[in-house]
Amino acid sequence: MTDREPTIFAMGGGGFTSTPGDPALDALVLELCRDTPEPRVLFLPTASGDPREQIAAFHATFGDRCRATHLSLFRLHGSKRPLRDVVLSQDAVYVGGGSMRNMLAIWRAHGLDGILHEAWERGIVLAGLSAGAMCWFEGGVTMSGGPPEPYEGLGFLSGSLSVHADGEPARLPVYLESVKSGRLPGGWACDDGVGLVLKGDTVERIVSARPGSTALRVDAVGGELVRRRHQPELLGVPVGPERVVPDDIREFRAMRHRGGR
Repeated sequence: MTDREPTIFAMGGGGFTSTPGDPALDALVLELCRDTPEPRVLFLPTASGDPREQIAAFHATFGDRCRATHLSLFRLHGSKRPLRDVVLSQDAVYVGGGSMRNMLAIWRAHGLDGILHEAWERGIVLAGLSAGAMCWFEGGVTMSGGPPEPYEGLGFLSGSLSVHADGEPARLPVYLESVKSGRLPGGWACDDGVGLVLKGDTVERIVSARPGSTALRVDAVGGELVRRRHQPELLGVPVGPERVVPDDIREFRAMRHRGGR
C-alpha cells in the first residue's frame, strides 16, 4: 500500500499509441510514481477491445522502464488471480483510448469501476488518454456512437473533460453547448498532447508534449460561457538516437490514423 495523494493524469490524446508518439507524456506517468524505483504499471486496453497491437505497443514502450503488465477483460478465460488483487498491487494504471461508452459498460460488468476507485483512494496513480482520461470525470464528449455526444463518466473527479480538441474539432462545439445547457458541468477541453495532473480534485499541473497545444477551461456563468485558455508547461523531450518503431506499433498507429478506435 502507498501513502501517495490520490492522483490522476488525464491526457487529451497522444502517448505511445499516437502518430507521432509523445514520449514525454509516457515518461510523466512513471515520474508520478516517484517514490518507486521500478514502478509496477498495469495497462487497460478495454476501450479499444483489447487489441493485441495496442498491448504490444504498450510493452514495447514501457517494458524496459518498469514492471509492465496488461489486463485483457476480453480474454480472462483461465485467469485465476482476482481482478482486485491485480489492480491493487500496482503503482499506476494506464487506460488506453477508444470507446468510453463500451469501456465503462464492461468495467461495470466486472466490478472494475469500484476497484479502480479503491485504487485511486489508496494513492495508486490513474492515468489515461482520450476515453481513458474522460472516464474519471463526471462526464465528457464521446464519439462511441458516431456523432459526438455528452456522456456520463465515473465521477471520481468533479467537472468534465473533452479530448482531441484540435485533432477532432467536431467535439468542441458539442462540448461548449453541453456545458452551456447544463448537460455537462464546467471543465476542460484539451488538445492532443496535453495532460492534466490532478491531486484530488485540484489541477496541479497542465502539461504538454507538443508546442502550441493548449487547454481550455470552460464554465457556464449566468447562462453564458466563460472560456479561459491556459498555456501548458512544455515537457522536455529526451534527445538521443532515433528509436526504431516495431511493426506492431506502426500498424496500430496507422489504424488510429484511419479512424479505427
